[in-house]
Amino acid sequence: MLYDQTPPADDKSKLIRDNLYLVDILVGRMVTHVPSFMNRDDMRSAGMLGLIDAANKFDVTKNILFKTFAEYRIRGAILDEMRKLDWFSRTLRDKQSRIGKTIFELELKLGRDPDDYEVATALDMPLEEYQKMLGEVSHLGCVSLNETLDHSEEGRTFIDSIIDERENSAPFSRLENQQLTQVFAEVLAQLSVKEQQVISLYYYEELTQKEIAEAMDLSEGRVSQLHSQALIKLKNKVQARLH
Repeated sequence: MLYDQTPPADDKSKLIRDNLYLVDILVGRMVTHVPSFMNRDDMRSAGMLGLIDAANKFDVTKNILFKTFAEYRIRGAILDEMRKLDWFSRTLRDKQSRIGKTIFELELKLGRDPDDYEVATALDMPLEEYQKMLGEVSHLGCVSLNETLDHSEEGRTFIDSIIDERENSAPFSRLENQQLTQVFAEVLAQLSVKEQQVISLYYYEELTQKEIAEAMDLSEGRVSQLHSQALIKLKNKVQARLH
């Protein structure tokens, strides 16, 4: 919905009513990637505050669809609530950043994706310790998936790129969105076979981690490790291509 002028106060409630469905859509996308102590109701409450905030702050002079602006605010409100619950510790963020930096440097040096052993060696730790670290930062995947790629209110997220690349049901309204999806498809193909399988089963087939483990004949812990590593690689690769 795009208003021709800034909506008056009595229209804000209609904006909210007409776009309530966005809260449920975003909660549905994010709910499987958050800790168990944050339930769907917590996320929906936070998302509703984001939608209300969007209705209050919507500015048509920026030439942005309200839906786009609202999605950004709803997603941000949910992530803010997670931070208030002290889910994101600086230690975990530092570990995720360290892994990402090491993988990126190895990709430049080797001209290919490094395997687990090579990353562990570069981090100067046993393979088992590296894989344990991947499991520790697995929940940070929600942040990686829901952060905007260009940190703007119009920006697309990693999860948007995955879903759009799968659905491909309608042309994108902007050329840059088409280009971004192409970039994402190309870097996705550069992941290892198992990483691609995990991403496909998790986001395209919408299987649970337990179901993926059974389908791939792996432990749930290993699926979590592959998921974490795949998201870190995807974020590195997409951002490197966009900069």
